[in-house]
Amino acid sequence: MNRRLALLTLPLLLVLATACTAGPETPAPVGQGTVAARPSPFEGCAGLTDGPAGPGDDEASGDPLPELTLTCFTGGTPVALRDVRGPAVVNVWASWCPPCRKELPAFQRLHERTDGQLRVIGVNSRDSREGAQSIGEDFGVRFPMLVDQGEAMQRALRRNAVPLTVFVDAQGRIRHIDSSGALDDARLAELVERHLGLTVPA
Repeated sequence: MNRRLALLTLPLLLVLATACTAGPETPAPVGQGTVAARPSPFEGCAGLTDGPAGPGDDEASGDPLPELTLTCFTGGTPVALRDVRGPAVVNVWASWCPPCRKELPAFQRLHERTDGQLRVIGVNSRDSREGAQSIGEDFGVRFPMLVDQGEAMQRALRRNAVPLTVFVDAQGRIRHIDSSGALDDARLAELVERHLGLTVPA
């Protein structure tokens, strides 16, 4: 009787074992890894080019942002950097860069404290989508994120280091580029006030 029962239940056990292992062994289609299925931690980029440019200042000098179009981490229409409305702080970073990871929470706090006065924009450079997504989730980074896998922005700015932070005025002109290393809250507030004329609320 026991032998007969074992023979009857064996096919059922084989079916169950196959169902448990078939999922992970089936490769995902190219470009559709498990990360893509998770919601992005970052905000969308649609509003980055909204709003009128600030008043002109004939005394001010500075180069415009590079003439580049970058994709948004969340998808949608690519963003032409020249069309981004300032004032803005653009942080170029990568998940494999320790100083980048160290300073990202300060940029998130800057985003929260200056909401409506200053745009904080990330540019994820030469990184994996999974790496960027994980850092965004772990560090609570929510500001809009552009993607630059070919380091086009760094080449255009003639800088090869990350982190790299670009301070852009209301007319879209670059007022300062910082590549000194990880920035903290106090240093960021100081640079924003000095180069963009904005006081960051405490």
